[in-house]
Amino acid sequence: MTLVGHEDAWRQWREGLSGERMHHAWLLAGKKGLGKMHFALAAARELVAEPGIPQPEGPHPDILVLTNLPKDEKEEKKRDDGKDYELARNIKIDQVREMQRRLTTRPTLGARRAVIFDPADDLEKNAANALLKSLEEPPAGTFFLLVAHRPARLLPTIRSRCRTLRFPLLDETAVAKILAESAPDADPATRAAAIAAAAGSPGAALEFVAQELGPVDALMQRIVQNGDPDFALRGKLAAEIGARPDRERMAAVLDLARATLARMAANAPRAALPAIVDAHADIVRLSAQAPTHNFDPGLLVMQIGGLLASAAAASSLADA
Repeated sequence: MTLVGHEDAWRQWREGLSGERMHHAWLLAGKKGLGKMHFALAAARELVAEPGIPQPEGPHPDILVLTNLPKDEKEEKKRDDGKDYELARNIKIDQVREMQRRLTTRPTLGARRAVIFDPADDLEKNAANALLKSLEEPPAGTFFLLVAHRPARLLPTIRSRCRTLRFPLLDETAVAKILAESAPDADPATRAAAIAAAAGSPGAALEFVAQELGPVDALMQRIVQNGDPDFALRGKLAAEIGARPDRERMAAVLDLARATLARMAANAPRAALPAIVDAHADIVRLSAQAPTHNFDPGLLVMQIGGLLASAAAASSLADA
C-alpha cells in the first residue's frame, strides 16, 4: 500500500534500488504522523527480497528494527502480558551494540539486510556515536533507514552520511479523507477540530481523536482568544489533561498547543506576531525536552497555558 504523500519518496527509493550502487544510509524526514515507519518497513522488504527466495509474511529475519523499549522490567512485564506499557525515553547504546553484533553475521535469507531506527531522534548520545561508526564503515549488504521527526536533533555527521527522503505535509482534504476512513465514528465537530489541529499530519489527526482532545482544544482556543487573567482556564486545562498523563498524551497536548499558536499567528495583527512566535518557539522547545526531562505534568500544563495566555495578551494589545 502506498500512502498519500509517499509517491516521490518511492520514486527516489526505487531509482536508488535499481542503480548500480545503492546508497547505504537513508534519512526519512518529516513531521510525526506521515507514515514514515510504514514506508521504512515496506521499503526494507523490497530491499531484502530476492527472486526465487520465499519471504515471510510476518517479522523478517533480515530486517532489524531498533525503537524505544519498555522503560524497566515492570513495564516489560506489562508488555509481555499484553497490557499498555511505558516506553524508555531513548534508544540505548546496548541496543546499537547488539545490532552491531548481528551485523558480523551474514543475512539469513539473501545478500542484503536492512536496519531501521524509529525514531532516530531518540538515540541517546552514546548510541548515536556508536551508530555513526557503523555508518562510516557499513558492513557489506547492510542498509540503514533512519526515521526522523526532527532531523536537526541528529548529529550533523550522521545526517551527512545519509541520503534524505522528505515526506510532505498533506492538505486538509487528504487528511479529512484519511480520518473519515480510519475514524468513521468520530463526531463532525471532533473531526473538524482534529483536521485543523493536525496541520497536515494524518497521524496527528488520528491521535487527536484517540486521545479525545476535543475538550482540550476548546480550552486552548478560549485561552488564546480571551486570555486567562485569573488562571481559571489553566486549572480546567490541567484537569482535562489529567494528573498523570502518559508520554503519548503529553506529546499530543504539546503538539496541539503548537498548532494552536501556528493557527493564531496566521491571523494575528503584525504587532502581535513577535510574542506569538516566541510562545510558539517555547512550545517547540518544551516538545523537544519533554521526552528526556522529568517535568512535573501539572507544572508543564500550567506553563503551556501561560504561553497561550501570553500570546492572547499580545494580540489584545495589538488590537487596542
